[in-house]
Amino acid sequence: MDKNKTSAFSNGLIWFGAAVSIAEILTGTYFAPLGFGKGLFAIVIGHLIGGILFYFTGLIGAKTEKSAMETAKISFGQKGSVLFSGLNILQLVGWTAVMIITGAEGANSIISLGIPLWSIIIGALIILWVSIGIKRMNQINIAALGALFILTIILSSIVFRNNGIAIISDSLSFGTAVELSVAMPLSWLPLISDYTRTARKPRLSTFVSAATYFFASCWMYTIGMGAAIFTGESDIAKIMINAGLGVAALIIVVFATVTTTFLDAYSAGVSSESISIKFKEKPVAIAVCVIGVILAIFTPITQYENFLYLIGSVFAPMAAILITDYFVIKRDYSGNNFCWTNLILWAAGFTVYRISMSWDTPLGYTVPSMIITSLLRIIIFKLIGDRKNA
Repeated sequence: MDKNKTSAFSNGLIWFGAAVSIAEILTGTYFAPLGFGKGLFAIVIGHLIGGILFYFTGLIGAKTEKSAMETAKISFGQKGSVLFSGLNILQLVGWTAVMIITGAEGANSIISLGIPLWSIIIGALIILWVSIGIKRMNQINIAALGALFILTIILSSIVFRNNGIAIISDSLSFGTAVELSVAMPLSWLPLISDYTRTARKPRLSTFVSAATYFFASCWMYTIGMGAAIFTGESDIAKIMINAGLGVAALIIVVFATVTTTFLDAYSAGVSSESISIKFKEKPVAIAVCVIGVILAIFTPITQYENFLYLIGSVFAPMAAILITDYFVIKRDYSGNNFCWTNLILWAAGFTVYRISMSWDTPLGYTVPSMIITSLLRIIIFKLIGDRKNA
């Protein structure tokens, strides 16, 4: 039985692969108006907030040995959790398409084969990753991520050896920058337990996963910000071409896209099983990948900043309620069909997040909405207990 468990090292590899992506580097370019020092501070603060949420959400899956959407049943009930499983699959289809088109555009700027063909090539590689399976791809991950690690160091040296200085402006507030930094780790909250559930050492593997993602994602954001500030160029593929990386640049773009997008497709398959036992992980994951390729080819989906905020508004209050139920008030409603109190509270948390987008707080939107949601959950529980949750 233990041989089916994953090591802390394996979990770390998974989340290093998730963090090293062109999308994360591209998001980092948005921080340039703050200047390097202030921008780096916003990146670290946002990732620290997101990393803490990442850890506690993943720990629930690791300790219960349940997938992310199965853990949602703890707070929302068997049928109540279907809402989040469905929304999660939709956002993962969207992410798959976004990642494929981003990778295809980067690859095409290095070797011009056309966006559709590159989308198909990247999609085929993701399907290969899915077919191999999470438990049998350790050696492949070591080789692919080892190469990415070395090439990313080279990319970093290229970006930071320049001396250009971007004009600092007030076009991006510090609070908005923090929220953009929180948004990427937050987008993984409905996935993290899909991987920690098989951990041999729950606490260690979850910590390694969160810490690896924290440092690697901060690194990617910083590369993007540094590129915009020191080279004046936000297209990482062009920077690598101008530096003469050639094939190495192509490897970075393609494999960074594959190792990240694989997690989206795979987790869509896992989430589907929470909706119905008729769905199976791999067929659904492959179907999601095919849909992602089609969307990448035929729809304009390169702008995803608002998509990140939408994900945050849906899953931040969900995570706040789940963490509060599991660690604070220690209640489990997975035996019920619905937990109406928590579903109504989630709707309130979603509304608070959307309203807070008009506030310019130093910590963005996630922190205020999650604090309010968690406090309301504790107060409501103290007042009415478990009534009206059946």
